[in-house]
Amino acid sequence: MLKLSRRTVVAGAVLAPFAARAQSWPSGPIRIVVPYPAGGSVDAVARLAQLGLQQRLGVSVVVENRSGASGSTGSALVAKAPPDGNSWLLVFDNHAVNPALLPNLPFDNQKDLEPVTLVGTAPYMVATNPANPYKSLADVIEAAKKSPGKVSYGSVGSGSIGHLAMTLLSKQAGIELTHVPYRGGAPAVNDALAGHIDLVNASVAVLTPQVAAGRLRPLWQHGAQRLAAYASVPTVGEAGYPAAEASAWWGLYAPAKTPKEIIDRFRAALVETLREAKAARMLTESQQMSLLLTGPEELRKFELEQTRVWGGVVRENGIKGD
Repeated sequence: MLKLSRRTVVAGAVLAPFAARAQSWPSGPIRIVVPYPAGGSVDAVARLAQLGLQQRLGVSVVVENRSGASGSTGSALVAKAPPDGNSWLLVFDNHAVNPALLPNLPFDNQKDLEPVTLVGTAPYMVATNPANPYKSLADVIEAAKKSPGKVSYGSVGSGSIGHLAMTLLSKQAGIELTHVPYRGGAPAVNDALAGHIDLVNASVAVLTPQVAAGRLRPLWQHGAQRLAAYASVPTVGEAGYPAAEASAWWGLYAPAKTPKEIIDRFRAALVETLREAKAARMLTESQQMSLLLTGPEELRKFELEQTRVWGGVVRENGIKGD
């Protein structure tokens, strides 16, 4: 007769609810928390996936915008949510920077969130209102040297990778720019359109619609190579500042301890949705995203490297969160 130790019995009792949960999932509404305002690139990805996920999973999927504190307000909601497959988190690149940026972060990226997939990447790009005189990075540098601090630029927040890339560029070029942080790409772009800031540094994904419409003029890219869609727009490396190269990225997470079976099923539904011709074209052409849709392990490895690189820039420059 097989004898079961107390530890085995206790472990089985703890795991049983998770196993039952995985078998019955999904059984109710699912929410995707976007920790940024509506209208930005993260919000666009979530809403693009929403209908396809509903069709494939057979339950309603709600996109919930919870912005604030460099994306950590909404992220904390999911980090502290039950691991039942009903809460998911779609983040932007500053997710990996926040541990260095926000000393009182109310959760741990590695311990409290389970990686699901690295959706994709896209280079940063700097653009300006066509009414402004700037036609190139050289023009901006010249203006900034003549009037230190007069040229302003917006980013998606203090400590965002766009902000950090501009910090590196400013140091290397020996110029002083005024940084104006926003709570997301959409409000930063809106203020650039209205002329409230001179430049906006955002992912090419969020800038493309306005550039295509002629409402913003692209000045330079922060990617390692020129994008085919922006073949006439030089890179920051070509201008002599390769250390300022930077790409935006989008990743999906679940609360820690979410059963692997649930994560695998949700990821499969998301991958199918975003690989559909219409969705893939929207992301790769309209938003110029490199669609990756990796496995969880690849996302975790990528995130840790981003934390290492950009966290170092935060500490070296004494950058504080919003």
